[in-house]
Amino acid sequence: MVRIGVVGVAGRMGLALVRAIHAAPALQLAAAIDHAASPAQGQDAGKLAGLEPAGVVVSADVRVVSKSLDVVIDFSRAEAVGATAEACAAASVALMIGTTGLDQATQSRIDKAATRIPLLVSANTSLALNVLAELVRLAARSLPPEYDIEIFEAHHRHKVDAPSGTALLLGDAAAEGRGQRLERPVSLTGALSGGRGVGGIGFSVARGGDVVGEHDVRFLGTGEQLRLTHVATDRAIFARGALAAATWLVGRPAGRYSMADFLFSKQ
Repeated sequence: MVRIGVVGVAGRMGLALVRAIHAAPALQLAAAIDHAASPAQGQDAGKLAGLEPAGVVVSADVRVVSKSLDVVIDFSRAEAVGATAEACAAASVALMIGTTGLDQATQSRIDKAATRIPLLVSANTSLALNVLAELVRLAARSLPPEYDIEIFEAHHRHKVDAPSGTALLLGDAAAEGRGQRLERPVSLTGALSGGRGVGGIGFSVARGGDVVGEHDVRFLGTGEQLRLTHVATDRAIFARGALAAATWLVGRPAGRYSMADFLFSKQ
C-alpha cells in the first residue's frame, strides 16, 4: 500500500487525485492539505470529492508531511510549492510536483530539496502528452532549422496563465531538439507586428468554454507541414499519470526527475 499526501486537495486536480486514489486498491490517501482560507478546511477529503468518507481531514499545515507518507503530490499554488518541497525533504518523503508557474526562487528551493529526496516536476502529467514532447524533440532535431515551429494551445475560460505550462514544456522540447534554449518570457505570435522571421518557435493561445486542454505543434516548411497533436477530454488522465509517476518515484535515489525519466527509464 502506497501512502499518498495531496497538496491542493480542494482544487480540480486535487479532487481528481482523491477519486483516482480511491479507485486504486494499492493506493491510500494518507494526508490532505489545502491553503488556510480554503472552505475545505476541516472537511473529510473523501466526502469533499463526492466519495465515502476517507478518514482524512483537510489541513492547512504542511507539517503533516511525515515519515508516515511514502510520497506527496502537489497541485497547489506556485507560491506554496517551495514550502512543500522543504517539508518533504525534512521528512525524507518523495515529492511529485504538477503545479505550474514556478519562479526561479521556487525552482532553487526545489533543486535543494532534490539533493535529499527523489523529486519529479512536470507541467503536464498526461502520459500521452509526455510522449508527444519526445516526438516534438525528435522532429525538431530531424527537420531543417528553416521549418517554423508554432505551438497552438486551447484551454477553458478560467485558465489564467498563457501560454500554458504544457505549451512551454513543448516549446522547451522543440528548442532542445534544435540544441537551443527557449527564453522566457515568450511572445504570442499573433501579437507581433511584421513578419516572424524564419525558423523560430511561436505560440498561439485560445481560451473559452470548458476545454480541458488541446495542444498542436506544427512544423511549417515550404510545401509541407508536420502536425503533432494531443487532446485531453477528461482531467482524470492527469490524475492517473501523476499517480503512476508518484508511485514510480517511491524508493528512487535522491534527485530531480522528469516524466521522461519515468516513461522511458526501461529503454
